[in-house]
Amino acid sequence: MTKPDYYVLLEVTRSAPVEEIKKAYRKKAFEFHPDRNPDNAEAEESFKLVAEAYEVLSDNQKRQIYDAYGHAGLAGGQAGFHGFTNADDVVSTFSDIFEDFFGMGGGQRGGGRRARRGHDAKTEIEVDFLDACFGVEKEIKVAKADTCASCQGTGGKKGSQPAKCSTCNGYGQVRATQGFFTISTTCPECQGQGIAIKDKCETCRGHGQVRAEKNIKLKVPAGVTDGIRLLMQGEGEAGQHGGPPGDLYVFVQVRAHPDFVREGDDIHTQVHISVPEAALGAKVQTKALAGEVEIEIKPGLQSGEKVVLKNQGVANIRSGKRGALVAHIQVITPTNLTAEQEALLVKLSESLGVPNRKESKKKKKGFFS
Repeated sequence: MTKPDYYVLLEVTRSAPVEEIKKAYRKKAFEFHPDRNPDNAEAEESFKLVAEAYEVLSDNQKRQIYDAYGHAGLAGGQAGFHGFTNADDVVSTFSDIFEDFFGMGGGQRGGGRRARRGHDAKTEIEVDFLDACFGVEKEIKVAKADTCASCQGTGGKKGSQPAKCSTCNGYGQVRATQGFFTISTTCPECQGQGIAIKDKCETCRGHGQVRAEKNIKLKVPAGVTDGIRLLMQGEGEAGQHGGPPGDLYVFVQVRAHPDFVREGDDIHTQVHISVPEAALGAKVQTKALAGEVEIEIKPGLQSGEKVVLKNQGVANIRSGKRGALVAHIQVITPTNLTAEQEALLVKLSESLGVPNRKESKKKKKGFFS
């Protein structure tokens, strides 16, 4: 059989650019595709020929040989040309092109059960403030799709064999023609798998998967913040037909603490001191993340001022560097003084040159006096 001229076969000129050749090939391949021409040997042969034409004319080196010597120049496999023995060989080689206009790869043709990655799953956990600061290991329960233990994911009873789906003839898709358009949709019977399971597994009812709760150990790293998302690879829903599992995303909520407020890697807290401590200075104990620490109150410290203790905050989740503990000082004014205490304060006030406003108020006459 004499092969036709590749340019004539694709209906392009000898000076046509590669993009024009690709466009022409797509048109011809779609016309002669075996899925659109089942059991048509002539269409399958034309399908192989247009694929050969495209392989040669889209490659600069092969095209130069063909232009100079014709089909004879390509005989024997020169320039890497191998031809095609069947339609599946064509589909496999040009799967990226068929994906464009069929919405599927070449490996899907023929109804094979493709391995599919499992869906990602997500869950939420709540951790204590201090656990978020120092890290903690928790056991969490996650409801997700898991491979059926009874049928090992096949969906059929033990010993049963799957058969080709009669609705789509094993292709996994059904096509309907409307005017000039052919629309492909996933087969409703086999859900795109291309096979039918007659003796279904009683546990999973033929799905190959069951919904189950699984206990998973999660290491919450030190320094996590409220709302952070942790990734656990491979802990999502099970894959299908040997495909890998998806991932699990864990969203962390941190409970509030009665004594601490976190800002970045710094921890803020309030420290209450007395008037004498503020005036004379003192060393006082205050709560910190790891227990209690001592802070120094310098003489004359005013209410609202801050004392910063470095490396007493949270370890940064990335660098490990610790933030600071920021103590906000609040001076507590004494109440319910005894007569003796009040007299002592009056003397102190006089010695400091502070006017006794209480006495001044008593002596001052009103407007109508």
